[in-house]
Amino acid sequence: MGHQATAAELPPHVLIFPLPMQGHINSMLKLAELLCLSNLHVTLLLSDFTHGRLRRHANIESLFSRYPGFRIATIPDGLPDDHPRVGEKTMEIVLSLLKVGGAEFRKLMETTDALSDGGARRRVNCLIMDGVLSFAVPVVEEMGIPFIYFRTVGACSFWANFCFKEVIEAGEVPLRGKDEDKYTYWKKPEFDLMVTSIPGMEGYLRRRDLPAFCRVTDVNDSGFQTIIRETRRTALSKGLILNSFEDLEGPILDQIRKPIPNLYSIGPLHTHLKARLESQNGESLLASGSFYEEDRSSIAWLDSQPANSVIYVSFGSVTLLTRDELLEFWYGLVNSGHRFLWVMRPDSIVGKDKEKVVPLELEEGTKERGYMVGWVPQNEVLAHPSIGAFFTHSGWNSTIESVAAGLPMICWPYFADQTINSRFVSDVWKVGLDMKDSCDRVIIEKMVREIMEERRDEFLERARNMAELAKKAISEGGTSYTNLKRLIEFIKSSV
Repeated sequence: MGHQATAAELPPHVLIFPLPMQGHINSMLKLAELLCLSNLHVTLLLSDFTHGRLRRHANIESLFSRYPGFRIATIPDGLPDDHPRVGEKTMEIVLSLLKVGGAEFRKLMETTDALSDGGARRRVNCLIMDGVLSFAVPVVEEMGIPFIYFRTVGACSFWANFCFKEVIEAGEVPLRGKDEDKYTYWKKPEFDLMVTSIPGMEGYLRRRDLPAFCRVTDVNDSGFQTIIRETRRTALSKGLILNSFEDLEGPILDQIRKPIPNLYSIGPLHTHLKARLESQNGESLLASGSFYEEDRSSIAWLDSQPANSVIYVSFGSVTLLTRDELLEFWYGLVNSGHRFLWVMRPDSIVGKDKEKVVPLELEEGTKERGYMVGWVPQNEVLAHPSIGAFFTHSGWNSTIESVAAGLPMICWPYFADQTINSRFVSDVWKVGLDMKDSCDRVIIEKMVREIMEERRDEFLERARNMAELAKKAISEGGTSYTNLKRLIEFIKSSV
């Protein structure tokens, strides 16, 4: 009896399973910490590769050592260690996991008795999993474990993906010619036709704004069909978590509630976590979930710049640039006459001419007004008083972090959900400019001047109003605060 009583007293145990990519792990780590702060046991399931990156650059175990109920488990992702895992090859992570993940996940759950740590922890009683990991479902269903999806994209992107079948039926997929280069493809006139098949987005969504999974030569493309199939499966779960908030995406969240009534919008996660840490521990330092070494000299450089004078430039963890694209961005930034802090990952330039000498005028312009680094602590940079705007690839984490920081954006989306996020930034929330499907120094210079000078006050006012709404959402009684409470109650009730 004594042993049973002890087992009954153990906290609920949540397994969090992100797609092994930087942006997905970033937000799932924050959710893991929020659940730890609510005295739940949490196991984070990583791929061996991402676990290695996090141990090297984020010191993940020691960061979570303050939570005795936190553990990490790992499985292989099926790719060799030297696979680049950036650019368009990121889709190969998904396709590889779909091949090997089912067997690996079953082995892990069966050999560890649902990660119960030899009885020291309760068996997992709830799985929170990322979008395309439905191979885990048969295993947890056999074990009687309920599951919830956490889609780490915005509501706008999730809903567009959910409606892809209707987009295909309406003939609105912007197909790419078999040997068509991207610049020719970008100029197609049909790209600017409106999309009529996604409820709630009529009137502002063009074909070029659809999530970039649509940019295929054939609607039967395996990656595209995987996204369609996996997104629809979300409706079969016990609920859906989104890193968003009602005042930002309310009309789209209402559309999603029709097929998925149990929806938890709990964002912005990074400010939500910060607020909880402050109220419980009197500290607000966020753990790093970075795959790259963060260069803190960027903060020292920002300290020496005037308020709101710097445009922060970062295209995220997977974007790849050709040398020509790099030069267009560089000339545009230097010619704008504005200060810039530019994150340039060591692996972000592709092509055989990437080692060519940099033109002298760019070197001199950068010495005068710019600073280039390999990677930065992004939330700290966005909160810095010297930053006036964010030039971004429009990944969802970067978008919502910029919204929460009250910063206007210039958007150059690269792939996946980024093309739709940038449309919402420019035409729905009106907190920035969208330069998708172009890479031209004249446009870049013009947009930097527009956001940093000509229309600066108008963009800043809207961005700061949105930041206030984000703050309200995570404060006591706010929508995200209440939804997190409801999520924790659900997890506890599933014991």
